[in-house]
Amino acid sequence: MKIVLDAMGGDHAPGVVVQGAVQAVQEYGVEVILVGRESDIQRELAKYDTEGLALSVVHAEQVIEMDEHVDALKRKKDASIRVGMRLVHDGKADAFVSAGNSGAVMASAIFDVRRIRGIKRPALAVYYPASPIPTLLIDNGANTDPKPENLVQFARMGAAYVEKVWGVSNPRVAIVSNGEEADKGNQLVRETFPLLEQSGLNFVGNAEGKDVTKGIANVIVTDGFTGNVMIKLSEGLVSFLARFFKNQLLGGWLNKVALALMLPGLLLALPGFLLLFPTLLRVFKLMDYREYGGAPLLGVDGVVIISHGRSDARAMKNAVRLARDMVEADLVRLLEEGVAASKKGV
Repeated sequence: MKIVLDAMGGDHAPGVVVQGAVQAVQEYGVEVILVGRESDIQRELAKYDTEGLALSVVHAEQVIEMDEHVDALKRKKDASIRVGMRLVHDGKADAFVSAGNSGAVMASAIFDVRRIRGIKRPALAVYYPASPIPTLLIDNGANTDPKPENLVQFARMGAAYVEKVWGVSNPRVAIVSNGEEADKGNQLVRETFPLLEQSGLNFVGNAEGKDVTKGIANVIVTDGFTGNVMIKLSEGLVSFLARFFKNQLLGGWLNKVALALMLPGLLLALPGFLLLFPTLLRVFKLMDYREYGGAPLLGVDGVVIISHGRSDARAMKNAVRLARDMVEADLVRLLEEGVAASKKGV
């Protein structure tokens, strides 16, 4: 399996991208094709023992910077994103991964890899960790101003993904709104609601923000603007809580004295803490975006993974793992079949 990694994409490229690529090849048994400025990539590769590793480099002279507009794709046909996407389109690679300019990645996926037949707009789908059941949030940023029919397609793709990849039978689908009643929400939500009712999907109605974390549905449908805010707010809350408890426990001399007095008791509690450590570790990993690597772009005729711009080496390594899993699951075919079946009411 050959996976293209955009070596120039992300806030910390190419260093962390190359490091993640080396780790991915060592751990996952895939071949990684690093695309970007060859001299920069080779400089980073020289830091590691890569003898015998399935790593190759494809030169791309241009880079689409994080702050550039999507229009840069037209001018920079030799950008790392476009060169990598063409490798997938031409059958020379099985998947593409980038932590670069997400708008450019999505646009290049549409123009260079193309859409699945019948899909009008691709959508970013991300696992939502703050739910007690497997939950997919779609869209997460690809479409800030979709139409009702686009949201219905997102729901179909999300349901097919959850059922075929995660193994959840007849997944429940809900749409984000500001109230449970059918007449609540903005114009987009109100117009989409009856379409989802008639879609043949297991539609359970509106989901308020508080309901998403209760596990009301397996597929949470929304526009890309709202979905992006939701997922980043969740990430921010996790960081805030960690800082809050640290500051509360260690802030001020009185708290420090109290902790010093508690030290003997904490030592006695150490065996219990060690027993709880695996559970705590699972919780931290569950809420760590780096463990997921990125989000698949559903609806394009190839496996495309978009990672967070601030991704480190671990996140990039796990993005390669996610791409491998999507290829092994035959994601594109599953989506084609799942969307076609749901249209027939199967």
